Amino acid sequence: MPPPQRAQERRTIDEPGIGELQVAVKTTGICGSDVSYYKKFANGDLCACMPLSLGHESSGTVVAIGSQVSGFSVGDRVALEVGIPCGQCGICRKGRYNLCKKMRFRSSAKSVPHFQGTLQERINHPAAWCHKLPDSISFDAAALLEPLSVAIHAVNRASPTPGSTALVLGAGTVGLLTAAMARQSGCSTVTITDVDQGRVDYAVAKGFATHGYVVPRPLHTSSSSSSICSDSTSGVSTPLDGMMTPAGTLAFQSQLESAKSLAADMLALTNASTPMLVEDEDDGVDVTFECTGKEVCMHTSLYATRPGGKVIMVGMGTPIQTLPMSVAHLREIDILGIFRYANTYATGIRLLCAQKKGAAAGFTLPSLDEMVTHRFKGLDNAKGAFELASRTVDDHGNLVLKVVIEA
Repeated sequence: MPPPQRAQERRTIDEPGIGELQVAVKTTGICGSDVSYYKKFANGDLCACMPLSLGHESSGTVVAIGSQVSGFSVGDRVALEVGIPCGQCGICRKGRYNLCKKMRFRSSAKSVPHFQGTLQERINHPAAWCHKLPDSISFDAAALLEPLSVAIHAVNRASPTPGSTALVLGAGTVGLLTAAMARQSGCSTVTITDVDQGRVDYAVAKGFATHGYVVPRPLHTSSSSSSICSDSTSGVSTPLDGMMTPAGTLAFQSQLESAKSLAADMLALTNASTPMLVEDEDDGVDVTFECTGKEVCMHTSLYATRPGGKVIMVGMGTPIQTLPMSVAHLREIDILGIFRYANTYATGIRLLCAQKKGAAAGFTLPSLDEMVTHRFKGLDNAKGAFELASRTVDDHGNLVLKVVIEA
């Protein structure tokens, strides 16, 4: 079998089919999963076994309309929701279509044949999963409705009550937006943490979070954009035979002690700024959003969450992890997973509209346009976009947050 290759291809496109729109793609954001496929031809344990175009954070303009489509006109501006469920199974009928076993998601190798991504000049997409946009929302901001949807879904699962406290581990795009949505939901304090000083500073300066904590450099060896600790500490702690050696046990206990200490330092930051807390309330935050997928960050999340609180697993990283489950068990900490999103795009569009109008009072979602730090014009420059998207700073030392490819 020949080795996999990266290439740009010229293909023809059919007229839109029944129930489809043909969309001229204007902006596509580069996601961490796209970078993983680009570099390793795989994302986690999903390997591309046939040609796969990347991209799933996209917006564009309707240029053609298939039969049996109503409510759209040529020239309409739309955001693409790129996960297409079956719509017929029990899960779909309950409204949790993101969990549909027959889900096809663009730029993912999970379904075979692969569902091609949106890094194309034009694409035919079901009209039911195209969301009309007002002129006040830019194509760049509309593309970021996709990661914003992940954040909305995460906070919906957490259901924080007004005045709750929250911690977000990982200050990548999803982490920043999750912090912002936690604030939007009424959390009084939202602390965001990362290994990268620039991202933490950005999060606080732009209002995504109320507090920021930079993990000291000796605790990690990786500068991954959304990881708090090194890749070397995030693998399978327990050997495959299920037996842990004495040395392994000591190393694991050392990891837990480090995580516990790190959690205490994070909590001390917000406790110092809220001296009116009663004595029992310094045991942790109400909700922790773990946005890195790292095992050691899950350890920290459990230690940083108060008794009766919640840990929301947002980031998808290490698939098999060894966790101190007694910490959750004895303190009744709920561990909730999220997978992509469902029923979130309309909410996201309303939030962006409110942002443009300016809220009369309370929290307003920070600018999504300003999250786009680097723009590349045309598919011919996709290679440069992918290479930059895997970094935290560019050649001039400027922060790299969200990289997009524009038409």
